[in-house]
Amino acid sequence: MPHLPAASWTPTVEPTPAARGFRMPPEWAPHRATWLSWPHNRETWPDELEQVERTIAQVVRLLSRREAVYINVNDAAHEQHVRRLLDEAGVCGPVRFFHIPTDDAWIRDYGALFVVHPQQRTLAATVWGFNSWGGKYPPWDRDARVARRMAEALNVPIFEGAMILEGGSIDTNGAGVLLTTEQCLLNPNRNPHLNRSAIEQRLQDFLGIRQILWLGQGLAGDDTDGHVDDLTRFVAEDVVVTVVETNPQDPNYDPLQDNLERLRAFRFSDGRPLQIVELPMPAPLEIAGERVPATYANFYIANELVLMPAYGDVHDEKAQQLLQQCFPDRTVVPIDCRAIIRGLGALHCLTQQVPAL
Repeated sequence: MPHLPAASWTPTVEPTPAARGFRMPPEWAPHRATWLSWPHNRETWPDELEQVERTIAQVVRLLSRREAVYINVNDAAHEQHVRRLLDEAGVCGPVRFFHIPTDDAWIRDYGALFVVHPQQRTLAATVWGFNSWGGKYPPWDRDARVARRMAEALNVPIFEGAMILEGGSIDTNGAGVLLTTEQCLLNPNRNPHLNRSAIEQRLQDFLGIRQILWLGQGLAGDDTDGHVDDLTRFVAEDVVVTVVETNPQDPNYDPLQDNLERLRAFRFSDGRPLQIVELPMPAPLEIAGERVPATYANFYIANELVLMPAYGDVHDEKAQQLLQQCFPDRTVVPIDCRAIIRGLGALHCLTQQVPAL
């Protein structure tokens, strides 16, 4: 398997993945597979783990009807446990297991970020550092090794990203524009040696990005320090959905209004504005007296399907309708995430797409 150290800690080393012709496609581009790490951490879901497993089994059932599903498990015994749950859920589509041990299930953040070379029809993996969202949840050594092992399992070239980066902290339209937040990417608990310009350069060099739209703060209760996949997502090259809070007394109101204004002010390189679809927020959700980052923005776009977090909330139906309008060629399926959100993440956090060529 080729190993391609496209850059050292000096971001000007050539040739970078972008210079070689690689770019990160949008999530709605065709998938070869969806990759999951099976949930097993009882500290993340003290009372909910079994329900979370049942929910994920249903997610696999839905996904495997439309694309392959890859699942990381810790060992052979864990695989047999998961196989039994999938059988009980009626999964009959293509599922492939990888014995890649993990500390937790949040593959969006520690997994490989795949890039493609459209002309050469080549897949490669960008591998970034992972420090458990600024060192919050030790141990994370197994999670930090997952991205490389994913690339090795598929025998694809590896590009070393040379900084801490979580997949949930970015979102791209596949045409050179990337969304992120200042709260996360400029946080000193990630890359204190890198300034905004250096971080931007790495995103440009490794993911084929030309413009970066910086939002400000994330949601109350978000332990990732403001991941953008809880806030604002591209649904087309020039269209985003973004969550808004209507209650001025809610702690999310001002940060989400600020993000909305930044989106309205953005212009593509040719001068066009973004088209913006406003998604509601669910009512504040607390578990054990603590606010959790429940949001409809943490949806996952699969082949022919969009999986949307639902919370048994009055706003679930409106969010589903809005997303269905954004994805007329896909079926938007609400997934009850009231157990999953106890771990402070939802469906997008638990998935990682492998692009098709």
